[in-house]
Amino acid sequence: MKMTINPKLLAEIISNLGLNIQFVKGEDKPVRKCWHFSTDGNAVDAMFYDEDDFVAGMNRIYVSVLQFKVVILAFSLMDTHIHFVLYGELDECNKFMHDYIRRTSWYISQHHGESHKLDGVPIHHQVVDTDRYLKTVICYTINNAPVGGIPFNAMSYPWSSGALYFQKPGYWSSPMWANACLADVHNSHKTVKESQRALRTRNQKAFNAKMIGNLVFPGEYVAYELVERLFWTCKSLHFFQCRTRDEDVDSRGGILSHLSIPMQEMRQHKNDLCRELFGAGSIKGLDTRQRLALARTLRSRYNSSLKQIARLCGLVYDEVKRLI
Repeated sequence: MKMTINPKLLAEIISNLGLNIQFVKGEDKPVRKCWHFSTDGNAVDAMFYDEDDFVAGMNRIYVSVLQFKVVILAFSLMDTHIHFVLYGELDECNKFMHDYIRRTSWYISQHHGESHKLDGVPIHHQVVDTDRYLKTVICYTINNAPVGGIPFNAMSYPWSSGALYFQKPGYWSSPMWANACLADVHNSHKTVKESQRALRTRNQKAFNAKMIGNLVFPGEYVAYELVERLFWTCKSLHFFQCRTRDEDVDSRGGILSHLSIPMQEMRQHKNDLCRELFGAGSIKGLDTRQRLALARTLRSRYNSSLKQIARLCGLVYDEVKRLI
């Protein structure tokens, strides 16, 4: 089984990744619309506490990506941070990351009693502009576990896309459900209630996912076949895994940047909060105290800049930046 991609989008991706251009040894091919996203590993003590958290975290990827025009090439969930290699418009990829963090923060609040724990967690991105660097950041992402001291082979770390690449068709090498043929594990879909319970969503599109127990098969949301075409052989993938160093990614100065949620989306969040907090459809009629309360709530729930929030709430940034 593999991820289904619209033929028109697939043709676009193949072109933008240079997969239709003949490989020439020593020459880099330009790629477009590719990004490496990550969160700051020093910002929180934990994002995932146990296996149940990681399973839920994997399923959230599937639920989140259904909302956006984004294709996942690689990912890794670590206990304190996450990495994604994404294809798509920067705005869409940014929204996907913020949505995933928002859902994760809500999960932590519900299951561990830590409200708004991920509010303000820095989200960074890097432009991926060549096929060589794309291969590098993919390997950097799936190498995160062993580099971080976790005693796993990168290709069998349970909570990343590493176990998907160059596997026998219909198999997935990780985690404890390894080497189970998916056709045997789940030929029929779960009931609606079972799917809602496992995926924590009412989005009907999510209920068609192939699952292993309560885990959505990662091939449902990772375009692993495109990554295999990028590397051509498992030997090439292993070569890049062995040669990729942290500094190859971390040292690309000037490319990391902190992102805000797009203004249009934040306006909707603002209007929803106005109704939730004050029973009003907009900020018209709110006094300064209420506008400050609205700004603080926006700041706590969404990873957005203070200037953007002040502008949305009709406040003067220089006057309120220390109050939000």
